[in-house]
Amino acid sequence: MSPTGSSAPLQGSHMTATHPASSAPYTGDARDTRVRRPLRAPDPELHTVTTSDGVELRLTHYAGGHRGPVLLTHGLGVSSRIFSLDTIRTNVLEYLCAHGFDVWLLDYRVSIELPSSARQWTADDVATKDYPAAVDAVRAATGKRAIHALVHCYGSTTFCMAMLAGLEGIASAVCSQISTHVIVPWTTRAKVHTRMADMLRLAQLGALTARVDGYEGALGPLKRTYDQSLRLIPFPAEERCDSAVCRRVSFMYGRLYQHDQLDVATHATLHELFGVASTTALEHLATIIRHGRVVAADGEDRYVPRLERMGIPLTFIHGERNVCFLPASTAATVAALSAVHGPERFERHVVPNYGHIDCIFGKNAAVMCSRTSSRISTRRRRSDGGGRALACLSCGRRWVRAARRASASGTARQRCG
Repeated sequence: MSPTGSSAPLQGSHMTATHPASSAPYTGDARDTRVRRPLRAPDPELHTVTTSDGVELRLTHYAGGHRGPVLLTHGLGVSSRIFSLDTIRTNVLEYLCAHGFDVWLLDYRVSIELPSSARQWTADDVATKDYPAAVDAVRAATGKRAIHALVHCYGSTTFCMAMLAGLEGIASAVCSQISTHVIVPWTTRAKVHTRMADMLRLAQLGALTARVDGYEGALGPLKRTYDQSLRLIPFPAEERCDSAVCRRVSFMYGRLYQHDQLDVATHATLHELFGVASTTALEHLATIIRHGRVVAADGEDRYVPRLERMGIPLTFIHGERNVCFLPASTAATVAALSAVHGPERFERHVVPNYGHIDCIFGKNAAVMCSRTSSRISTRRRRSDGGGRALACLSCGRRWVRAARRASASGTARQRCG
């Protein structure tokens, strides 16, 4: 397995191969000397996709087989590394490749591994510019009329916005944790209604970051005070830890995982996985939360009225203990879509004892989530004219059963930090 990968050119509009591999060692901190295991995946092929407004995105291609192709997209304040984390036994990328899928990891404009993440963007930018460019590039490179998608969190929100804006070339998708409708805990609503993102912008803070880069320099005392103050956030005893990165993540987004679902090694690498999120992106998310559904950054209701455009087979995965976006969120989406298209094309699975992103890289989700998200079986549907569609219906049930067995077996609770 090459740590850097190849850069063989692919045929496709506005696509070149110039960026380093997403599986390359993390280089954000020179003090980091962690030894990483090689990924059990083909050598990556790395490609740059240029959007209609000139922003460079990164596609990392793992030719795991002829099933698919499958496009994987991450959330806000992270990168595609969440799918290829080496601290768990089997990550989503490895499982997909082992089961013969042609995998494409997308780092879009808010990815913390791209320079563009330092600039101000809205979810509208991702939905109307990044997704069309990336989907067209994968279709051109593979010669497929339609591709499949596995989308997580902000990547799922913006994917659904893209579909509602008229995105074409998607055969089916698995949506993790959120979609078109948003229901959050009262604590999140309180932050939203205090207009915290607006205050950050007025204070000329262009972004928040989860990374702790030391307390040296003129801003050192302020950073230290900030991190100490986050200790005052009331968390359940089992969710408290000594990681400043962990507390910043929880402050920015709400609690994204159950600590007992993370390996100690994964918790220790949170600084590799989480980084900057622009105040403009956070402000747009706050607007969406206030409306309870996806809307444009200016509040215009231009997406949900077009639910007829989301008639593809969709599977929704939601952690039972997700306190970032409550499980009722995807239930509302399925109800709204079923009212338009009927229920046959949609399935929803709530995973016991899991939160939000631990469904992607939790210690047991390394197998269970991979099976659900990546044992995506192809099946024929009469509704799409006999074309191939991606579905994870039976494996979704298998994931839920596995999660229940893991809980019933008395798996030891594991404090991190």
